[in-house]
Amino acid sequence: MAPRCMLKEIALFAVTLAVVAISVAAQAKAGCQSSCGNISIPYPFGTGNTDCNISRNFFIRCNTTFNPPKAFLTTSEIEVVHISLDGYLRINKSIGYDCYNSTGRSSYSDKWMNLAKFPISHTRNKFTAIGCDTYAYVQDNQGDTYSTGCLTFCNNIADVINGSCSGIGCCQTAIPKGVKSYHVTFNSSNNHSKILGFNPCSYGFVLEDGAYNFSVSDLYSDDFRHKKLPMILDWTIGFQTCTEAKMDPQNYACKQNSACIDAENGPGYLCKCLDGFQGNPYLTNGCQDIDECERRKPCSGSATCHNAAGSYSCSCPEGFEGDGWKNGTGCSLQAKPRRQRFPILVVSLGVGISLVSSLLCSSWLYLGLKQRKLPN
Repeated sequence: MAPRCMLKEIALFAVTLAVVAISVAAQAKAGCQSSCGNISIPYPFGTGNTDCNISRNFFIRCNTTFNPPKAFLTTSEIEVVHISLDGYLRINKSIGYDCYNSTGRSSYSDKWMNLAKFPISHTRNKFTAIGCDTYAYVQDNQGDTYSTGCLTFCNNIADVINGSCSGIGCCQTAIPKGVKSYHVTFNSSNNHSKILGFNPCSYGFVLEDGAYNFSVSDLYSDDFRHKKLPMILDWTIGFQTCTEAKMDPQNYACKQNSACIDAENGPGYLCKCLDGFQGNPYLTNGCQDIDECERRKPCSGSATCHNAAGSYSCSCPEGFEGDGWKNGTGCSLQAKPRRQRFPILVVSLGVGISLVSSLLCSSWLYLGLKQRKLPN
């Protein structure tokens, strides 16, 4: 029972930390709107007044005609559903499709997107195609920088496996690094003519990795073409490296108690609070010291916790020994020193010998004086 209780406490502590971290980190610039509907908008992003965002690329347009209001990236129709200070945005995008009936193609919707600043994450997305007579491609809008895709076939719906995107009914491939635009297109070898009964459409989309679980029912669902699915965009500050940005202190975005990190996907940099601090590293005094003593309670029962800027320590009270940590040696009473009889004996012998020596010396002196007085 004890291990289960400990696991529950650890899990509860982790959830509490996550909630606190989110509430602290999701800070807007002073005097600025901090959310749009259910979406938190931390600086360097901002909505409303243009002074609330670090640059025009970070402007969030809050459309209040929706209930609840929806957030959109700058002046586009790209819906933002989450903003992370770890350097990514989650957006919702509709999917592309290519549908057929007995007379041929019935509807077609290729999808494209062109981004001025934020690249499509090559580590957090996959290009996904669905269909049983499907060639799906994704390339840049001009078609000369990159092109990738996959094909998927199946003659019988019984061959299709739920949850599998290995090429039978569903396939996936990676997105190249540094991509800021894409165009999804389709082709079909037999216009779905042999499989119209269970798969009239091909589908293609760039999707957050792990956000979609393929289902056989998606092959014949009429509603699937109308879905919107999540995609991840990476974001960074400016176009400089950390070294270059630090040479311009007036425009350097990382504030107190934070570190600069060079971008992995495209130019620019990110800021991160130092270990032992949390909050928004893009705001003045945005990274606040974490009181680990109060939050983690890392010290054993009798130990004292000492919180410091960016760190903490434990110490045992007087009369105790150990490191004071719960996961260390803790604190235990110091063992009482055993009485050492040998030194006492040595002292006693020394005193005794000294007394005997003194008596002997006195006797010799007395005898010497007495002999001097005797007549010759």
